[in-house]
Amino acid sequence: MDKIRTVIVDDEPLARRGIRAQLKDEAGIEVIAECGNGLDAVAVIEEQKPDLLFLDVQMPELDGFGVIEAIRMERLPAVIFVTAYDKYALRAFDVHALDYLLKPVDPERFTTALQRARAQIERKDISDLSDRLRSLIDDLQANRKYAERIVIKSSGRIFFLGVEEIDWIEAADNYVRLHVGRTSHLLRETMSSIEKRLDPAHFMRIHRSTIINIKRIKELHTLFHGEYEITLLDGTRLTTGRGYRDRLQELFGNAL
Repeated sequence: MDKIRTVIVDDEPLARRGIRAQLKDEAGIEVIAECGNGLDAVAVIEEQKPDLLFLDVQMPELDGFGVIEAIRMERLPAVIFVTAYDKYALRAFDVHALDYLLKPVDPERFTTALQRARAQIERKDISDLSDRLRSLIDDLQANRKYAERIVIKSSGRIFFLGVEEIDWIEAADNYVRLHVGRTSHLLRETMSSIEKRLDPAHFMRIHRSTIINIKRIKELHTLFHGEYEITLLDGTRLTTGRGYRDRLQELFGNAL
């Protein structure tokens, strides 16, 4: 069997050295990269397509869960999470049957987690892992506050987009397109999932394929059958769906 290509992600250099040291005498393991932050990790994973990922949960800017969210599921390697004590995170890992190492890492626990990862990789049982990781992310999103920033990958770079910068969002096959001024960004996500991430006090779904930033509304025009045409501040014109009138009425009250 080919060597298991491994990436270590942790913002603490000492922690990365510790994991590398424990892997040094492990047969069949090749550490191909180390990353000190989540953004670099996403880029490396997308480019290098490793088999195994040691992923720190608590990192600034983009944490371990954000890394998982940003990676396309078909690109996901086997993952062993590394975390300081976090009662909720540990419960989530247990519920979704995902391996984790608690800092400081216990050598025996390390060996057990690595053995499980080896078996998973040898069985090529990554689709089941993807399902469990997606369930984990859905679980976490349900218990998180609304997103303030979204990770965007564009033209070979990765950056954060503040949600307040978004004018409107439209469905685009298996993606959503975020319209920001004169530019737009494709994000591999469904309309339903991104709607759940956005604060309904600031974003409104007006059609099955359209979400708008409420602060960007300039004016409304009444159409037939209870529909409306919404004009945004930049002149964009969008039409509401029939089933979304109640949302507008909640926002504008008797003005409609």
